[in-house]
Amino acid sequence: MRVVNRVEKRSVTYQSLAKPASFCPFWAEYELIDTGAGRKLERFGAVTIVRPEPQVKWAPALGKKVWDAAQGEFVQTDRAWKFSADVPPRWEMRRGELAFWVEPTPAGHVGVFPDQAAHWDWMSSRIQEAIAKRNASRQPSAETAPKILSLFGYTGLATLACAAAGAQLTHVDASRKAIQWAQENQALSGLAELPIRWLVDDASAFVARELRRGRRYDGLILDPPRFGRGPKGELWKVEDALPPLLRGCRQLLSDAPLFVLLNTYTTVLTRGQTRAEAGQLESFLREMVKGLPGEITAGELVLKDRAGRAISCSVFARAGMQERKADPSLRSG
Repeated sequence: MRVVNRVEKRSVTYQSLAKPASFCPFWAEYELIDTGAGRKLERFGAVTIVRPEPQVKWAPALGKKVWDAAQGEFVQTDRAWKFSADVPPRWEMRRGELAFWVEPTPAGHVGVFPDQAAHWDWMSSRIQEAIAKRNASRQPSAETAPKILSLFGYTGLATLACAAAGAQLTHVDASRKAIQWAQENQALSGLAELPIRWLVDDASAFVARELRRGRRYDGLILDPPRFGRGPKGELWKVEDALPPLLRGCRQLLSDAPLFVLLNTYTTVLTRGQTRAEAGQLESFLREMVKGLPGEITAGELVLKDRAGRAISCSVFARAGMQERKADPSLRSG
């Protein structure tokens, strides 16, 4: 029987938010070409699009001719896309081992948030390091593969990045369409044989059931919306629902966890409050992983245009724990 209220008294290093961390990922097939006048000009693969970006108050660095050459634009006032005739309904992109579908949605999204690649790389590295250590210490087996839970997993790119690194994944999202899209991305990536459970479910309800089942995970990914509904109409408001969800997730962690990632997207209301938003996530995460050895980093993910100007895309707090042997004193019975 697992004793979940007992914690080890070990020192934990936390990064100060006097200056929040800021990460900008490398891409070959994505580019933030230019920004200005409340809009951003982006390249997804071979297709260039224009989308609203309210935080951008400066003037574009590139001329009107460059912007006018975009093949599509999401018009906020009409809540609709306008494309030239040569753009397909969806098209393929790649990053490393991952291939995925880009598809404009009625909300102005396209199925991939490029800033998140910074997290994909960080999680992949931790998973690969853990597998190498486990293989060096014992005979390779299915048990060397870390078990990762991804909640609010959307189209599955973080899930696929972790699976490609060698982990066993459980992916949960309330949207059946998002799950289908994620499975299509898995097939497109040639990763159909990897151990991934795809589940349409409410995150809080799923965590409660996993606790009753006695399941444990070596890593947790949480990318909650500010507001949403579950598959059965369950109401989600991040300020109310996140703290109890994190308390449940703490009990899902194995005795030797690798990481916990908590990410939320900036909105019109939260832009300009990066330090406060990241500080709140850090506080939530610090309470969640209290007693575990490791380090928390909190800050924002950004994308930079050709002129080097950054736009804030999301705020995060992530804990990288030091893998260690399970402590027998944490179990009884």
